Amino acid sequence: MSEPLDIEPLQLRARLGHGAREAWRSALGLLYPPTCIACQAATGEPHTLCAACWSGVRFIERPYCERLGTPFAVDLGQPLLSPAAIADPPVFQRARAVAEYDGTASLLVHRLKYNDRLELARALGGMMTRAGAELLGEADVIVPVPLHRWRLWWRRFNQAMALARVISAESGIRCDPFLLARVKRTRRQVGLTKAQRQENLQGAFRVPAEVKARLQGKRVLLVDDVLTTGATANAASRALLRGGAASVDVLAFARVVKEL
Repeated sequence: MSEPLDIEPLQLRARLGHGAREAWRSALGLLYPPTCIACQAATGEPHTLCAACWSGVRFIERPYCERLGTPFAVDLGQPLLSPAAIADPPVFQRARAVAEYDGTASLLVHRLKYNDRLELARALGGMMTRAGAELLGEADVIVPVPLHRWRLWWRRFNQAMALARVISAESGIRCDPFLLARVKRTRRQVGLTKAQRQENLQGAFRVPAEVKARLQGKRVLLVDDVLTTGATANAASRALLRGGAASVDVLAFARVVKEL
């Protein structure tokens, strides 16, 4: 007979605690009403897009290339590879992204990357978790694309790491940012052609010797904010595979669909 008496106070405290948290959220909502993460218009929920900005995002959904994740204009009713994936297969196994890199999507990436809007990582990372569910279901570890130490010092944070932390928290898959290091200070990729990007990234990444044992045989999900030509993803994937990874998939928030 003592069990119900022991449990009831705990249940009561839990209900009171939940009620207090809801009351606090309501009070914050009155003081700071939720707004759209893109245009600051009023929204019903925090960390979301308003209807107008949502309609401005070109989400990538099937049909798309099973390797590169680039969308097809026509659904042929079966999984297919794009001509680009057949002619020049990537080092990584599969790539997925939430949206095409234009409009609202490019605005959000730019604000996260250059305007210190770290709170955007929560919303973008949540969308990436849903878009990359297939890849996450087979991944052993999440690895963000690293920045060189001087660029990290200048920028103060790594946007890929911010996104990877959210994806890890929502998926339950461990994030290990120390499995890959950027050892070469490369030029900025903006404005470079695909060939120039590949040359720029030669030898840029390495798996540190002291962590190779943690990487052996692991299926890696490589996380970045934008997938452009795939040069960064290929260079990072190559280093991970040489370091002992079994396979590498890539998950980004946005990807450039038109070849540069």
